[in-house]
Amino acid sequence: MRTPLNRRTFLRGSGVALALPMLEAMTPTARAASRTGKPVKRFVCLSNNYGVYQKAFFPEESQTGADYDMPETLRALAKHRQDFTTFTNLDHGFTGGHQGVPVLLSGVRPVLAHNYPEGNISLDQKLAEYYGAATRFPSMTLGVRERNLLSFTRTGVQVPSVDMRAAYRAMFLEDSADKKKAEAERFKRHSSILDVVKGQAGALNRQLGRQDQEKLEEYFDSVRTMEKKITQQEPWLNRSKPRTDAKEPNPGNGTEAQLKVMIEMIALALQTDSTRAITMTSGFANGDFGLSGGYHGFSHHGERPEPVAALKKIEGFQVAMMSYLMDLLKAQEDVLNGGTLLDHTTILYGCGMAAGTHQTKNLPLVLAGGGFKHGEHKVYPKEETRRVPAANLLLSILQNCGLEIDRFGSSTGTLQGLEWKA
Repeated sequence: MRTPLNRRTFLRGSGVALALPMLEAMTPTARAASRTGKPVKRFVCLSNNYGVYQKAFFPEESQTGADYDMPETLRALAKHRQDFTTFTNLDHGFTGGHQGVPVLLSGVRPVLAHNYPEGNISLDQKLAEYYGAATRFPSMTLGVRERNLLSFTRTGVQVPSVDMRAAYRAMFLEDSADKKKAEAERFKRHSSILDVVKGQAGALNRQLGRQDQEKLEEYFDSVRTMEKKITQQEPWLNRSKPRTDAKEPNPGNGTEAQLKVMIEMIALALQTDSTRAITMTSGFANGDFGLSGGYHGFSHHGERPEPVAALKKIEGFQVAMMSYLMDLLKAQEDVLNGGTLLDHTTILYGCGMAAGTHQTKNLPLVLAGGGFKHGEHKVYPKEETRRVPAANLLLSILQNCGLEIDRFGSSTGTLQGLEWKA
């Protein structure tokens, strides 16, 4: 009988200590986890943490296809009617209120990530892996007042968000010679931690059962993936950054004016091909729109007129900013593909929590651009036995971006009825 390993087992060498994942051998009763030449596409997700006031967001379910009345919250998108699609009755199939927010771009709850081959990796990070070093930043995770809870790596690590000033400086301000030298030294140090501990890892591997050997190899694969990301950025160290006439923004606290600046920065990031995967979470600053109070408080409206009116203003403005981003991308030529940037940029507006009542059924989702065939309200079955996973939409987006995969997160296939142009 094998002696259980201590949970705090480390591989050590040359001053490096690599902590191991939880293995079956560490807890004898534990159960092992279940185990181009194409157009350049981009992805942007615009989200909030509280869902929407649904009565003003969704068209009538009876109004399917192209002939539907534009809901109040979506009216700012009316001029782009042929360039976006709205959906009814898509969700990730579980209850949990705020716990649904981090699930929007994966369909997988973090606590259940071990049941999926790629964990709870989010769509933007899947794209970041796919694009690799094609851009200076594989992805960009932005936050305006609210925390960005959308982005997770395949190892379950939440990608931290940056404010608009930090994003601007990273994209457009040249680093000093000393900083570039320090970065070069960091790249060299991180060339491969695994080489340092390889001998000890082999010895440890012989002590483990088959399931633990497989899990340890998966763990090392994830470490190699992180090292690969670092290595991919090395060629960008001495490449000049693009220039812009846009002024450096303030760090931002989520005001109406600053959210508009952030949308302009997203357009700049895509225009300069600084990144091809962006997520942004926006909130609400007290005083905007003449309102006094917090977004979270308004979301618990209880159908009272004043908070409902506040939600319509806040969420209507968020949608207006989606419309503004579409304006900017339509006006910009896509020098890599021809056409406009919107033709090859998919924009998803949505939230993993449907409404402030903490429900997670019928998520608010609007899809624009990206070369999809748009202009319709698509209604899917409401019955639980016929439920269509929202992750099917995520898979369709990934396939549209060029990934040759047939599953993503909790998907069961691509989203029926959603097609893209030839």
